[in-house]
Amino acid sequence: MTFSRILIDWFEENHRALPWRDTTDPYRIWVSEVILQQTRVVQGIRYYHDFLEHFPTVVQLARAKEDEVLKVWQGLGYYSRARNMHAAAQTVERDYNGIFPSRYEDIRQLKGVGDYTAAAVASIAFGLPYPAVDGNVLRFVSRYAGIFENITTPAARRTVTEWCSAHIPADQPGAFNQAMMEMGATVCLPQNPTCDQCPFMGNCYAFQHQQVALLPVRIKKVNIRQRHFHYLIFVCNHQTILHQRTEEDIWKGLFEFPLVETQDGRFDIDVFLTKNKIQLQTNPQLLWKKKHILTHQHLDVEFYLLEVVNFSYLIENHKIVNISDLKKYAVPRVVEEVVDRMA
Repeated sequence: MTFSRILIDWFEENHRALPWRDTTDPYRIWVSEVILQQTRVVQGIRYYHDFLEHFPTVVQLARAKEDEVLKVWQGLGYYSRARNMHAAAQTVERDYNGIFPSRYEDIRQLKGVGDYTAAAVASIAFGLPYPAVDGNVLRFVSRYAGIFENITTPAARRTVTEWCSAHIPADQPGAFNQAMMEMGATVCLPQNPTCDQCPFMGNCYAFQHQQVALLPVRIKKVNIRQRHFHYLIFVCNHQTILHQRTEEDIWKGLFEFPLVETQDGRFDIDVFLTKNKIQLQTNPQLLWKKKHILTHQHLDVEFYLLEVVNFSYLIENHKIVNISDLKKYAVPRVVEEVVDRMA
């Protein structure tokens, strides 16, 4: 039997029952793939159902307000995914009469859609033979074929993509891609792979040469940026102030409390209040200190409660909201935890 036949037979008997596997609707497949880019499957299922409940079609997503999309996305992180999906949906409505494009090249041109996502949608929804290469596939093929290139490089991805292109069957490309991803996600794991359950154990280079722990080769240097955030929760007459982030930075489009960012973490709240002529009814309170870890950034976060006489401290993009309405706004996870305590 060929590699692809063994793989697909294994998949048909062993695959997990996931909601996006019961459809060939390109919109639903696209939504699932974007959610799963940076989200575990268990968590992603709930967001998948919730997202489709709010936006059941690509046209309804296109016509929604960005704030509404971000609110539904809240908690998933990497909010550029949601903004890109919203923009891509608007392109589909404008340029394709609301019908999801069926050509790989057109799918690939949608905002936020890369090679992997385009291939996944094209193969599963439209039966086009484009290999979908994600981290699971990179790992599985590197071990099976004995590829020692650094998988964080474009060259290694090209090598694996070419290998997959040579094995993907023209009659079942969607099943092949899903099976490859499933193999990496459930058997050929990063740590402690269950090689005894793999139908390719006898032909796997890494297993046969006792090099499973050495493959894939991953050499990646991550530069971590340290940042210091001081949030100011102004309160007056059961109202507070929110600010919408508009700059090209983390959490663009999300709401937060007014923020002071410092270079070294030193922040004198009394000096700040005096300098900005802010009058308080009671002494300022440091409510909460927290470390918030992002992929390339580590944040030291403080929240100050400031019961003010009035809201004279207003700048561009600030808005006064009722504290009881705070949960209506899409906020970063670190701010959400405070909102949950207040609202």
